[in-house]
Amino acid sequence: MIRVLLADDQTLVRAAFTMLVESARDMEVVGQAGTGREAVRLARSERADLVVMDLRMPDLDGIEATRRIAADEDLAGVKVLVLTTYDTDDNIVEALRAGASGFLVKDTRPAELLDAIRTVAAGEALLSPGPTARLIERFLRSPEMPATGGPDCLSEREREVLTLVARGLNNTGIAESLGLSPLTAKTHVSRIMGKLGARDRAQLVIVAYESGLVTPGSM
Repeated sequence: MIRVLLADDQTLVRAAFTMLVESARDMEVVGQAGTGREAVRLARSERADLVVMDLRMPDLDGIEATRRIAADEDLAGVKVLVLTTYDTDDNIVEALRAGASGFLVKDTRPAELLDAIRTVAAGEALLSPGPTARLIERFLRSPEMPATGGPDCLSEREREVLTLVARGLNNTGIAESLGLSPLTAKTHVSRIMGKLGARDRAQLVIVAYESGLVTPGSM
């Protein structure tokens, strides 16, 4: 069972998401939070596998709540799936940097929300194809974005794998593109995460863009 914590300041939204999540046989709602501070507290007390996190909340916003969850060693296995209003919310990349593993728009279809929860809970990043990749490009296109130089420690093959991760390919897609087995592709991704100190694939995408390994428009 995937243990889900729902964080949103709107009671009706939380109620609707609760009904939806509870309708799935492989997941359950273990808590509801109306503020970011409450989300952090419940993540610690209820041992959720995944937090569905709204960005606009009182007391503590979703970005800071995500940052605190990601920074807590006792919550190392907790994933955060952010909710946003897409084109009007300029904080999504900051949420990814803070430790979120992906995001959804609030008007997403019910089946897509459940699939997203399963994807992120399984350790994948919900980043592309589609609006997510375009949104990341839009914010990372800013000329003042610093280059991190993170990929310098990677081998040529690992840089190829990182590039494909940033373009939204899963392990199977990476394997097919490079003529590898899916297990070898997965091993490369895990090794890259270890070298770069990344929590998940979402942070790998940020590193790939900030370092210039992948540039906006190349996806």
